[in-house]
Amino acid sequence: MTSVPAGDTPEPVAVLRRLFAAAVDAVMPARVLTPWLPEPPRGRTVVIGAGKAAAAMAQAVEAVWPGPLTGLVITRYDHGAPCRRIEVVEAAHPVTDATSVAATARLLDLLKDLTPDDLVLCLLSGGASALLTAPAPGVTLADKQAVTRALLRSGATIGEINCVRKHLSAIKGGRLARLAAPARLVTLAISDVPDDDPSTIGSGPTVPDPTTRAQALAILERDLVDIPAAVRDRLLDPVSETPKPDPACPPDFRIVAAAADALAAAADLARSLGYAPLVLGGDLEGEASAVAADHAALVRRIQAGEGPVAPPCVILSGGETTVSLRGSGRGGRNGEFLLALAVALDGAPGVHALAADTDGIDGSGTNAGAVMGPDLLNQARRAGLCAGERLADNDAWTVFAATGGLVTTGPTRTNVNDFRATLIDPPSPSETPS
Repeated sequence: MTSVPAGDTPEPVAVLRRLFAAAVDAVMPARVLTPWLPEPPRGRTVVIGAGKAAAAMAQAVEAVWPGPLTGLVITRYDHGAPCRRIEVVEAAHPVTDATSVAATARLLDLLKDLTPDDLVLCLLSGGASALLTAPAPGVTLADKQAVTRALLRSGATIGEINCVRKHLSAIKGGRLARLAAPARLVTLAISDVPDDDPSTIGSGPTVPDPTTRAQALAILERDLVDIPAAVRDRLLDPVSETPKPDPACPPDFRIVAAAADALAAAADLARSLGYAPLVLGGDLEGEASAVAADHAALVRRIQAGEGPVAPPCVILSGGETTVSLRGSGRGGRNGEFLLALAVALDGAPGVHALAADTDGIDGSGTNAGAVMGPDLLNQARRAGLCAGERLADNDAWTVFAATGGLVTTGPTRTNVNDFRATLIDPPSPSETPS
């Protein structure tokens, strides 16, 4: 392990911020997309796409594409990037709005009258499920909005939410691929889902769907008290079933960046700074507080000399946790994870942590996430806050805002989901448990 001289060792919070910056930089579209581009076609090139990284991906295509192209991509509000030939439309996320529906209709118009000599280049990234929207016949935008909000509140996983979305859509779950025929279709994707499953990224508009309408209905019946009548009728109708995989016709689907790439970049930087990295993987799921409890238990084993690495070290993980809303506070899943970690560690010395979303937005806030150290609980008390009470009210944002722990980057225009780093240093004499 290469280390830096002791006198040059950065402070723990600075190290955490550098690790996060390295992780995000490693998955920026301008850095990763070009090697995956296909050869230009004999005919036209039409670029379509959606997601939080869609505008930056379109910009990266424009920068190197050798021939003419046209297109339209849809991204989240404030996630746009200037393009000359590809139109960028901003719309709502995570709950679809009318702008998404109108933009998707215009996007689909670009797929008319294509030939086998033409190329459709589809750019997908996290957020596409909400941004690329064409409700199925009989289902209204209001129906889809109500179902999405209810599933988000319930703590359903992104895979479960996307299963429902596919069967309520005219384009998701492989239906967009049919609309692009007979042109050649190539999908370039930045993955924000566990296992980098193409059928889950953006609800898989360009790949066949292994999930079923029966599964979608079971998810709704488990998590929703009231299912809109039009939604239930749609899922009971066999026409709502999505196209299924055909081994004889595999889709051309290329994952250009994923959580593993971000974590690898952070691990490389950690080694250069003298920290042994322990990468838990980029596909962690579950309640944010439960994932935090698991991380805290691992920290304590490492501090007791019973872990797979020894201090100074850093635990790195990614994925997408969930938060089942119990309170009325403010904060996203990364803030919830971090506050739950702080409560579980109870001031354990030598431990600093950062949790943030690589897209730059944690939940409904404007911060990417937060950072904390051993003194967080004491800092909260001095600010008149009880961390445990704020956690119970899903109000992590208030704690980190009061203690100066918010991490704010603005939209990064990429997205491989959550990034978590927990530094464990040998405790200094000044660090004592709270």
